[in-house]
This record gives sequence, C-alpha cells and structure tokens, in this order.
Amino acid sequence: MATTAEVLVTGGKTYNDINEDVARPLESFPTKKWWICFSVALVFLCVGLASWTKEFTTGIGVWGLNHPGGWGTDITNFVFWVGIGHAGTLISAILFLFRQKWRTGINRSAEAMTIFAVICALLVVLTHTGRPWYAAFWLLPYPNQRQLWVNFRSPLLWDVFAVSTYFTISLIFWFVGLVPDLASIRDRATNKIRKTIYTILSLGWRGSNKNWLHYETAYMLFAGLSTPLVLSVHSVVSFDFAVSQLPGWHTTIFPPYFVAGAIFSGFAMVVTLLVIMREMFGFKNYITLDHLEKMNKVILGTGMIVGYAYACEFFIAWYSGSPFERGAFLNRMFGPYWWSYWIMVSCNVLSPQIFWFRSMRRNIGVMFVISLYVNIGMYFERFVIIVTSLHRDFLPSSWDMYVPTFWEWGIFVGTLGVFFTLFLLFVRFLPAIAMGEVKSVMPSPKEGGHHS
Repeated sequence: MATTAEVLVTGGKTYNDINEDVARPLESFPTKKWWICFSVALVFLCVGLASWTKEFTTGIGVWGLNHPGGWGTDITNFVFWVGIGHAGTLISAILFLFRQKWRTGINRSAEAMTIFAVICALLVVLTHTGRPWYAAFWLLPYPNQRQLWVNFRSPLLWDVFAVSTYFTISLIFWFVGLVPDLASIRDRATNKIRKTIYTILSLGWRGSNKNWLHYETAYMLFAGLSTPLVLSVHSVVSFDFAVSQLPGWHTTIFPPYFVAGAIFSGFAMVVTLLVIMREMFGFKNYITLDHLEKMNKVILGTGMIVGYAYACEFFIAWYSGSPFERGAFLNRMFGPYWWSYWIMVSCNVLSPQIFWFRSMRRNIGVMFVISLYVNIGMYFERFVIIVTSLHRDFLPSSWDMYVPTFWEWGIFVGTLGVFFTLFLLFVRFLPAIAMGEVKSVMPSPKEGGHHS
C-alpha cells in the first residue's frame, strides 16, 4: 500500500529538486509544445475578438435570438464558465479544511483555472448586454439624478454580487498561496527585471516564523470564506431560472443540481488541464496517477448525482400534474432539440461509468477523453435547460426555433481562447506547483539531501 508521501510525490525528490523542477518552466525558454498550444489559443482568441467586434458595431441582432428565445448561447456560456470555476475552490478550500493532503500539487493549477473561468464568465455576461458601456450606466447601483435604482429582487442582480464576491475571494486566496513560492523564484532570479517583479509580488516574504504564522492564518481564513461560496454562487446562478414561472425552470431542485453539475464539469476541466501539464512540463512526479484517480472518482460520484437529478426532473414534471411541465420535458427528449438532450445524457451519465474500473481511472488516454466528453455534455446541459424551455411558449402561435449563428459560436471560441491563453501564460510565468505545500506533506529528506 502506498504511503501518503508516495501518493503525493514520487521519484524520491528532495526539497531542492522540487524547487528546480517547478522553476524550470519559468527560467527556461518555452518549449515547442508550449508554443503550439499558445498559438492555437491565440487563434481562438482572435476569432473571439472578431466576433465581439461584430457584435459591438452591429448589435446583438447578429445573434439568432428571437421571440420567445431571448436567451441562447450567451447565457449558456455564462453558466458553463461559472460552473468550470467551482473545482478550483473545492480543491483548494474545502479539501484544505478537511486536511486532504492529496490536494497538494494540483491545487495551484485548479485555483488558477477558477480565476480564468470566472473572467470568461464575466466577459460573456457583459457582452450579453449588447453595448456594456451603456449597460453599466443604467444597471450599476449608484446614486443618480434620475432617481433610478436597480431592482434588488431580480436574480440577475444577485448574480452580480455572487459572482463578483466569488471572483474577489478566489483571486485573493490564490495570490496568498502564491506568495511563498514567488519569494523562492525571486531568490533564484538573475535577471534584474524578473527579480524586481517577483520582489514586488512576494510582498517582502522572508520565510520567518512570523511570516509563516500570518500566512497560515490568512490562508485558513480565506479557505473558510471560500467554502460557502462553492455552494452559494452556483445556487444563485440557478435562481435565474428557478424563480421564474417557466415550465422546465420553476423547480426547487435547481440549486443542488447546479452545484453538483458545476463540481462535475470543474473537475473534468482540471483533469483535462493537468493531463496536458504533466506531459508538457514533466510534472509526472507531482501530478501523479493517484491524484488523477482521486479526481476521476469525484467525477464518477458527481456524474451519478447529476444523472439522479435528470431523473428527478422527469419525476417532478410527472408528479406535478401540469401538462405544461410534462410537455416541456417530453419536448426535451423527443422534440426538435432531441439530439442535444441525448448528447447531454450520453456524455454526463453514461461515459463516466467507465471509471468503475480502476484500470480505466488510471489510464491517461481514457481519462482525457472522458474529461472532454463531460465538458461537452455539461455545455449541452446548459443549452438544453435554456433553449428547450424557451423555444416553445404556452401558445403554439408563439413557438419558434433558435439556431446559433456563426458570431455566437465565435464568441464561445473566443472565451476558450481567453481561458487557455491566460492559463498558458500562468504556467509560463508563475509557479504551477505549490512548492511550499508539497514540501509540507513530504517526510524529512534523507541525510545528505538538499534543503531549501
């Protein structure tokens, strides 16, 4: 049976070895693999910039929205990216509070993923307003001579406070965890500009007992603040739908259903990124198969919860006795958007079942493909919830089909470009492995080992 230390870090690494391995991507010229990935991300970003430019100059009439389909891929993208950002806080905060040592080595990347995913969500929801420089003037709650005030009873305004609070706390939590490692990179820097930048970012860290005491206190406080946000943020996002009277949305199951789905998709994205990272930067001794297997178990568990929620939705629609509720869910399965529903079910419910087998949970190729399937399925889940509930109103005379346009897909591709560009820059300029935390769970180095 592997010991805790063997699970967390393999290869008989000393403290100095850890410093060398983590600092290598920051101090060496980018590899060919990194340049290829970065080029693809920039292409995606350029597609997004072109699509946003078209939207800003022409208006959201370039989208396929209609009556009654007032929401489409814009809100689908928003909910998708907010959900992706949940795994980082779960891995960092909740597992830290429960003293789960296997989080070390992967928590830094997961935290960064959270920050970048929420940035993508904020970009989407801002551009969804059409011309955000006007929208901010009319929507922000500030004293004004027009004697107008925003409607605090609207769940759309709850989103503003929930997501902005989540982003602020997650950003501070991530940066606090970076400080000791930034000081290590500062002390190794030979270039004057790099040394100056890392000196500013490390906030005068010297590694004294006082520094560590304040660090651990702050880290614990922010972990405690972040934990309820995991449950609250996506619950508030689900209220956008649950507080309405629309069949298919008006249900109390949405908050826990959305939270489980967010953790499900977030962990899948973490697996996708970590598989690429361990191959690109040689982090196999830090991002081990044991780390990935544990995350695959979480994916299997949350996938079953999501599948149970799908079944509950149909039971609630049947038990309600409302013909409109029943019609909405039958329309999801057998209506004109049936393909999106069955893609959702096959990707989210069926594909993770392969993780019942240990050999599959530890197979890099299999877990990478399943993680992609899960993210595709979770995107279509949001698409199904939004589009199939809207496109058929109470009166058949109001029915219409929503078809996303090239510009809408271009914006989604652009958010992918923003996300992967930021993540690749992160692993290039900041330590992607939490050196201090990895060292804290290792046994004392053998005699003759190098300390740092």
